[in-house]
Amino acid sequence: MWAMDYFVVPTLFFKMLYVLIIINHGSRKIEHFAVTTNPNLDWVKQQIRNATPYNHKPKYLIHDNDAVFLCEEFKTFLSDSGIKSKRTSYYSPWQNGIAERVNGIIRQELTNHIIPINEAHLYRVLKEYINDYYNTHRTHQGIDCKTPIPLPKYKPTNIIESRVISKPVLNGLYHTYKKVA
Repeated sequence: MWAMDYFVVPTLFFKMLYVLIIINHGSRKIEHFAVTTNPNLDWVKQQIRNATPYNHKPKYLIHDNDAVFLCEEFKTFLSDSGIKSKRTSYYSPWQNGIAERVNGIIRQELTNHIIPINEAHLYRVLKEYINDYYNTHRTHQGIDCKTPIPLPKYKPTNIIESRVISKPVLNGLYHTYKKVA
């Protein structure tokens, strides 16, 4: 089961950018994201295609009541792709809580700390945050404090023998750590 939702980010020049997030309910992995200034039906359909390569697709896709998601052409596209559309009730964001939560996390941890210049800049920053931090190093309570993409297992060592190196993410906004031999 996957969920998708939008959120909006203003740029330095007060242009509104729309970010589409598609997240896996089971693993909490962000399967796909995209940034645009105009989220129309054709763009959303292409993002679904990009998120589901080689038949890697969900059985159900939860979404809210955005006009793009409610049109018959989108419903037909999903059913032709073998995906069942699950729409939330009006004014019920808790029914798509995982997607709403990831939008809030990205706002709190990233977009509240930067002002993107344009669409390409926001895409680059989101790509680094999602690939280098969120999916690989950020733990989630909903999956027993594990990461969506599991980290490597290290042999047990004592503190004197351990050496840890730090790698900055987003120019030091966050850091990831790993053991070295």
